[in-house]
Amino acid sequence: MQIVIFEDERVQRLQPLVHFKPAYLLSAGCRTLLQKFRFHLGPDAGFSCHLRRYLEPVFRDRLPVFRFDGSRDKDLLLVNGRLLCDENAASVILHNPPAPGQCLVQGGEVIFARVNAGSIVNLDAVLPDVIDTGALAAGSETVGAEGFRLLCNIWDPVAFHPGELKRDAETLELGKVLGEVSPRAILENRENIYIGEGAKVKAGAVLDAESGFVYISSGAVVEPQAVLAENVFLCGSAVVKTGANLHCNVAIGSFSKTGGEIEDSIVEPYANKQHDGFLGHSYISSWCNLGAGSATSDLRNNYGKVKIVQDGREVQTDEQFLGLLMGEHTKCSINSMFNTGTVAGTSANIFGGGFPPKNIPSFSWGGPERGFQHYDIEKAIETAQAVMARRNVEMSGAYETMFRYVAALEQGGEMSV
Repeated sequence: MQIVIFEDERVQRLQPLVHFKPAYLLSAGCRTLLQKFRFHLGPDAGFSCHLRRYLEPVFRDRLPVFRFDGSRDKDLLLVNGRLLCDENAASVILHNPPAPGQCLVQGGEVIFARVNAGSIVNLDAVLPDVIDTGALAAGSETVGAEGFRLLCNIWDPVAFHPGELKRDAETLELGKVLGEVSPRAILENRENIYIGEGAKVKAGAVLDAESGFVYISSGAVVEPQAVLAENVFLCGSAVVKTGANLHCNVAIGSFSKTGGEIEDSIVEPYANKQHDGFLGHSYISSWCNLGAGSATSDLRNNYGKVKIVQDGREVQTDEQFLGLLMGEHTKCSINSMFNTGTVAGTSANIFGGGFPPKNIPSFSWGGPERGFQHYDIEKAIETAQAVMARRNVEMSGAYETMFRYVAALEQGGEMSV
């Protein structure tokens, strides 16, 4: 039986966060969904990854991409890539998988399916871009399931984040200080603090783990007078700037720079939010830049549930707190303001006074005063290349092709102004 982590048609609900990556590379807690699979399945459980074809050239050197070997009778266990794997899910995958021809379904969502490879490959002998789980369930014996966590909506990574941080923290090695800590830094409750090799915590910084944990990965830097409190996770080589206040469920990706006030938020690798301003209950994708003083609202004035705008219509999230959901390579100018439940698309350039709309189109340029127009693709690529080069990352030909492909899809419709 070969384990295949797959993407289904409902990945579209997670756009724009998944324009440039498969759903299982989204983060919630301390890890991406793929890292959760790897951790809970263990090093001996081999698996392969299905992903949309336009993504494959970018990720085939980094992921064990599924390859159809011509054996149509090969026994596959399909695992939904939107699943937040835990011990329960891992036990099903490793020890109690569905029988051949069975699907495990929870709330209309296919979590696991046991099929022959020939039943899902197309006429070109490859997996389709996304798996049609409706057809999968219709051709299988369905068995009810419960207790699994699945990303179903674009706001779910933020909604699941606090609980996932606490679950992930149970697997972390806390209580060790291996890096360089200034004698003038303050570490409260050291048994819930980890500082990796090569990390630096400078004078006046406060790591407060009295009500949670603080984890500083190898090579990360906490600059003077920064405060990290109540469940903060820094990935390798992340930087927390002087005077920053990261508190209450914050995860910062590798090589990202953060400053100002951040709470209940996820910042992916290579993002930049290093100046003052508030970021709350938000998801910031890689290669984004928030200008100095930019701020999000994450709570409505009437304390009501937050709505987002998706596909031109308002959608109720049932979340009281929700800030900014920003796709990769999006930038905003200094003092930008974002309303509760704002979705900013991929490679948007946002500037001007006032609040922009709650749904900012991908590959657009503009602001609240004059509206948005199409972002010229050549200029967008030129900017993205410059941003990546500043972090010593060269945009590959495959990445540029992906960039252009998504831009063409997103700019195919009329731009709202």
